[in-house]
Amino acid sequence: MDILEMKREQILQIIKSEKLIGIIRLKKQGQVDAVVKGLASSGMRVLEITSNTPGFLDEIKRARKLYPKTLIGAGTITDTQLAISAIKYGAQFLVSPNTNLELIKIAHQNDIPIVMGALTPTEIHAAYQNGADIIKLFPAETLGIDYFKAIKGPLADVDFFVVGGIDLNNIHEWMTAGVKGFGIGGVLTNFIDGRDGMESMKKMAKEFLQQVKKS
Repeated sequence: MDILEMKREQILQIIKSEKLIGIIRLKKQGQVDAVVKGLASSGMRVLEITSNTPGFLDEIKRARKLYPKTLIGAGTITDTQLAISAIKYGAQFLVSPNTNLELIKIAHQNDIPIVMGALTPTEIHAAYQNGADIIKLFPAETLGIDYFKAIKGPLADVDFFVVGGIDLNNIHEWMTAGVKGFGIGGVLTNFIDGRDGMESMKKMAKEFLQQVKKS
């Protein structure tokens, strides 16, 4: 099926099979297109542009047009108005840092998946019971892998992606613990202003892809 015509279940299947969401959170709108192009050319098929990136709605619309083989979602969607606006501009999935059950309704009414942020067992269970497609355990670096292992036992049916502090040194340990996927951002884009920044970003993206494909 053409990626432009995909519905919720097809989009969700790609996200789960790719196991990696590239998070584009930038201070300068003018850098967004180059980063999307670089990550897409590196083989990343799932990208989110966050709502605190200047001009994020226009950049979602632009990316949908220019990179039709890449899933483009909206990240840092904390409330219903942001969700509605992002979907209007073409977001193919939503990602939230918080547990807002109304966002699940909006996403599913528009036939797209949502990756919902949750921290505590109560938040995780509420999001899962209300239909969140993937639970985003955030912030992962603060919680730690032992926390994940502790909650994974009683919440074994939940598909977890972890976000925050994931790098090439610890990603394998998280995968071994049972994590289904990852969101990575700063580790990819922190150095784009430096010399050979874009090439470094693309190289690292490929290394992350190699790691997750081993699982």
